[in-house]
Amino acid sequence: MKDPRVTALAKILVHYSTKVQAGQLVRLTGDPVGMPLIEALYEEVIKAGAHPLVRLSPGALTDVFFAHANDAQLAHVNPLSEAEMRAIDVSIGLWADTNTKHLSQVDPARQGKVSAARQPLTKIFFERAAAGDLKWSGTQFPTQGSAQDAEMSLAQYEDFVFAAGHLDAEDPVAVWKEIHDRQQKVVDYLTGKKRMRFRAANGTDLHVDVEGMTWVNCDGHENFPDGEVFTGPNLNAADGGVNGVVRYSFPAVHHGREVHDIELTFEKGVVVDAKASKGLDFLNAMLDQDPGARRLGEIAIGTNYQITRYTKNTLFDEKIGGTFHAAVGAGYPETGNANASGLHWDMVCDLRPADAQGSSGAGGTIEVDGEVISRDGQFVFDGWPGR
Repeated sequence: MKDPRVTALAKILVHYSTKVQAGQLVRLTGDPVGMPLIEALYEEVIKAGAHPLVRLSPGALTDVFFAHANDAQLAHVNPLSEAEMRAIDVSIGLWADTNTKHLSQVDPARQGKVSAARQPLTKIFFERAAAGDLKWSGTQFPTQGSAQDAEMSLAQYEDFVFAAGHLDAEDPVAVWKEIHDRQQKVVDYLTGKKRMRFRAANGTDLHVDVEGMTWVNCDGHENFPDGEVFTGPNLNAADGGVNGVVRYSFPAVHHGREVHDIELTFEKGVVVDAKASKGLDFLNAMLDQDPGARRLGEIAIGTNYQITRYTKNTLFDEKIGGTFHAAVGAGYPETGNANASGLHWDMVCDLRPADAQGSSGAGGTIEVDGEVISRDGQFVFDGWPGR
């Protein structure tokens, strides 16, 4: 029997998130474990009069590749991949892993070579998305692997995933439109502002120049579930755009690798020092893969107060209401940040007090041009998310 929430997710991804139109070429990607959602998406794409292109990517094949590929193969990018990236009109991707740790023992230098080689594809993707030529959305299909990471049963994790997207609501699209309106108030306020300061009791004190940058309202289109507002730092600022220290509250996960207690020190827009209690070699390998990897491509505020707990899944963790996240690596051109890198790694800092549900922090503030807009994970203005 089909889970009606899977059908609801497929409908919202095709008809709301990406607004698939007749005649478009729609790529569907994911591990075969996500076939129930891929099948539902395929059906909705067909009903929309579009042309589905299914790209299954089993994790087992990735294991074989990293186990046996030589340097030339690691650096190889299939020319058909570039043609595909330029041809598709819509891309809907699924995160669905039976084993989220299957890459944990892979040499990080080998992983870095692959992501660096794929930088041209990343650049095409971001540029087409910024120009509106490519619609895309990514979502999570609940699996045993992800449920284990979140320390939940599969049934509990399914409830968590679908509730985070408000798929249990009578009209999920109406809910996301209301979320858009609340988040737009934040975007409208931030537009035209110059400097932000993020401070937390864990020692974080990060200064970010956002003058002239564009803020984006994330309301269930590119990511689903969603719930953030973001921009990119102004890396052309006289002081480099980013300065100070950020200590991330949760382990940062990339390619299945966990890095704990990350502390990054920025000077003139560049990471000049990186610390971690676990996974430091992997962190440095990722930061050293290309010149752009040590720069900040994104700064964002989490606004989904339906998500309260850390689950080792960036799609959800970066959206936690009362947090902010900063991504090293590639920026989004639509924000005005054109930082190029094969890396884009979101890391989350908790601003909620220790007694808040799911909190790992001890409080903090967000200041904009000297005015506090968020204190201890809650916006100070009525009508904004969470209020």
